[in-house]
Amino acid sequence: MDQRLSLVTLGVQDLDRARAFYTALGWEPGPSPEHIVFFQAGGMVVALWERAALGVDSGIDLGEGEGEDTPGSGDGWGGINLGLNLTSAADVDEQMSQAHDVGATILRQPGNRYWGGYSGVFADPDGHVWEIAYNPYWSVSEDGLTLLGDGRG
Repeated sequence: MDQRLSLVTLGVQDLDRARAFYTALGWEPGPSPEHIVFFQAGGMVVALWERAALGVDSGIDLGEGEGEDTPGSGDGWGGINLGLNLTSAADVDEQMSQAHDVGATILRQPGNRYWGGYSGVFADPDGHVWEIAYNPYWSVSEDGLTLLGDGRG
């Protein structure tokens, strides 16, 4: 897997409150679709998304009262996803296959996404969740910088 980080998505309880907080800190929101806020943070992106929506999108079981603390369960998930953006869907398939081969738990198989890209999600052996994605609306430079696009995806 490429040794870099493209995106950190924070699952938040109240998107408007979180946006106001980060904006008050001096962070300037970039182009973003409805229901998510993207911030360009150097050569990577920080996103705010409603925690429940992030969990569902990531294949996390957010069921109440089950008490499990395993990869993919709501009790073991901290509401933060790490992301790696790549330059093609084929690269996503390759990276997901490699992660699976070395012991990752696949939470969502790679596939076309409603926002126009292609991605898959896995948990490492300690339950940390990664989304591996190709977003045709963002740019990934040769040296691995991920840059926001026009607000889609």
